[in-house]
Amino acid sequence: MNARHLEVFRAVMRNRSLTAAAEALHVSQPAVSKLLRHFETQIGYALFERLGGRLVPTAEAQLLYRDADRIFREIEILKGLSDRIRDKQLGLLRVGASAPPTFALLPYATERFRLRNPGLRVALQTLPAESIDERIVLGDIDLGVSMRWSAEAQVRCESMGKAGIVALMRPDSPLARLQTVKPADLVGQPLISYDVQTAPGKLLEQAFHEAGVQPQVQIEVTLSIAALPLVQQGLGIALVDGLVPWSNFGDLVVRPFQPAVVMDIVLSRSGLRPQTRYGREYARDLRAAVTALSAR
Repeated sequence: MNARHLEVFRAVMRNRSLTAAAEALHVSQPAVSKLLRHFETQIGYALFERLGGRLVPTAEAQLLYRDADRIFREIEILKGLSDRIRDKQLGLLRVGASAPPTFALLPYATERFRLRNPGLRVALQTLPAESIDERIVLGDIDLGVSMRWSAEAQVRCESMGKAGIVALMRPDSPLARLQTVKPADLVGQPLISYDVQTAPGKLLEQAFHEAGVQPQVQIEVTLSIAALPLVQQGLGIALVDGLVPWSNFGDLVVRPFQPAVVMDIVLSRSGLRPQTRYGREYARDLRAAVTALSAR
């Protein structure tokens, strides 16, 4: 017994005619007759009798049909599910991103992705960069985007581009007239920036040290976006990543910091599991978002 035998048997039961069953299956009537005889030989009993020119199912056929019909209804449901997956009408993509990529890259990438996959559900989580590795290893997210390279052997990383540190200030700041901001320009200015134990904090400390200037960081933040209301309140000048689209957040002045302090925009995924096709697609959209951002 195989699936084709059951399919032919079910079609004959439903149509009560070899000719009608053949039409329903889009095959010839002799092919249906041959398959039906082969099925009966395999199971060891007759399934139909001819009475008055009609094809009449036996009692055994009636018993078999209940389960055969149920199985094929389930197969049809499964086929419908498979078709929806193939046609991208069903599925889930999970992306974890730190704050800068969340603001700068995810809207553009998600818009591109949704245009091609309108029926797909996308779950976006804004996470601390350190948590992204753990979520990837556990299988809680498909992709991670941050500005930090993973030290986990089970996480694969690639750089999609770079973002430099910028000086963020109010228009009434005395440094707003400058085209670039250097460590010497910040002497005497209250600074808002990263904890020196973070990767960008260490890079900034090195830049100040090489310039012979002692930074005066008065307010430390772990997330660059946390500096925004502090700057708006007039509490200082922030040295933060330039990936966040700061110009979208009101009347603020953004100036490049010199010497250039750059960080990688890192795409992460599991090295233990194959990447999903939706993950591959969204990764391409993220790269396109980085390219579009660089072109501005």
